[in-house]
Amino acid sequence: MAPPKDDDDIELATLPTNGDKQEYDDEENESDNEHDDEGSRALLGGHSPRTGPMSGPRVQLWPQIKNIVIESAPTLLFTTIGLLFTGELLDQVSRWKAMVEVDQLIMIIPVVLNLKGNLEMNLSARLGTAANMGELDDSSVRRKMIIGNLSLLQVQATVVSFVAACVSLLLGMIVPRTSGEAPASSGAASALLLHTRRPRPTLPPVTDRKSGLPVFIMVASTAMSAACLSSIILGSFMCGLIVLCRHYGRDPDNIAPPVASCLGDLVTLVLIGAVSTVLIRFLHTPVPLIICAIVVLSAISCGVSTRRNSHVRDLISQGWSPLFGAMIISSATGIVLDLFVSRYEGFALLAVVISGLPGSVGSIFASRLSTALHAAALSMTPSNRPSEPSARMVMITLILVTIPVEIIFLSILRLLGWLTLPFVFVAFSVVFFCCAVTASLFIARALTNFLWSKKLDPDMYALPIHSALMDLIGQLLLVLCFEIVSLLGVHVRSKVSSAG
Repeated sequence: MAPPKDDDDIELATLPTNGDKQEYDDEENESDNEHDDEGSRALLGGHSPRTGPMSGPRVQLWPQIKNIVIESAPTLLFTTIGLLFTGELLDQVSRWKAMVEVDQLIMIIPVVLNLKGNLEMNLSARLGTAANMGELDDSSVRRKMIIGNLSLLQVQATVVSFVAACVSLLLGMIVPRTSGEAPASSGAASALLLHTRRPRPTLPPVTDRKSGLPVFIMVASTAMSAACLSSIILGSFMCGLIVLCRHYGRDPDNIAPPVASCLGDLVTLVLIGAVSTVLIRFLHTPVPLIICAIVVLSAISCGVSTRRNSHVRDLISQGWSPLFGAMIISSATGIVLDLFVSRYEGFALLAVVISGLPGSVGSIFASRLSTALHAAALSMTPSNRPSEPSARMVMITLILVTIPVEIIFLSILRLLGWLTLPFVFVAFSVVFFCCAVTASLFIARALTNFLWSKKLDPDMYALPIHSALMDLIGQLLLVLCFEIVSLLGVHVRSKVSSAG
């Protein structure tokens, strides 16, 4: 949906509660205006007026935050554990023949995962807003919106995967080759070096490396076909998930963005591994080039279909700058990994929870804010939110929800024997994790309101930049945590060092 055309349209204090409660007295609005900015006022739109001094927030607290807790807590736990085991899968895929023989296939993984995950997150944010606005309730409109968004996703996936192939070509020219035996390392840790978007992964040693134009075509074909297949599979799944959320009265803004990020990495990684394994056999044949041509023609066809769809035609030219801006920010994150991952044991594993989880929490908050802003612009209330808490209460709730998730994650690492975590480190990591989550929520709030004020749809622009920033901020906070506990004489041990 397009933002309003003038600033008066985003005066969100005028948001009505529902059909029977559209009488907000002026004094109540003025009080709200003094305490919250425009995004906060949007979230306050579902409040019923106070009836007296005894009807304080304690009476209405649980009904307001119940859906956030019930819907977001299991989702965040699932996606965080999913990220961990996606890293393990990446370790296995990186040992396959195609990955070992073609350097660019290893290098393309973090770039594709970064760009591709943001596409699904944008899709979930757009459709989450549409669902909460009631636009998916009409079957004909729902069908057109879903088909249009899937067509748009194909165009975006083709473009970003080709860019990723070009990036891998450049990296292949500058990354030094290694020889001899590969150093022993923890499977999960080495996998997560790539999974956390490291831009210059260590190349596996091999004497017969393949390079040249046929290799570039094969890598481009792998990236483009895997990304497009992932868009079909995961895009359809996300559309179905959001429709089901709407059908059963769940809020997709609390569920869809983290799921899209986690499953986007998993599905795309599996497809890259599978497609590359097939295409490596046809390296010096016209097959990869033919596949590239088919993918490009399919993208052109989807682009034409998108332009003819009134629900998404304007979106085809939007959202490109944050995608590639996020890739640049992720390169800075990779530099942090390069500098510190070999200095601190367990850094890559812990980076998942201190970067990925706060990013997921912020994506939920940004999606909720965007929905509220769109609803306010149309003077309506999101139908899944009859009793909406304030922005401050949403932020506090999300912080409290994520702390148990982090503790469960750290417990899993310990139970699996991957890390030995002293109590002092756990205490400091929880503190810095809370700082990361708080920063994520404030950045999501400020970024969403800023984009809206510039007449840019947050559903298209906010999540890629927010996700990349949280990768960087989270890992910088993790470095600070390791530095402090090291000064105290406390050290984290991984299963590799313990075995040694």
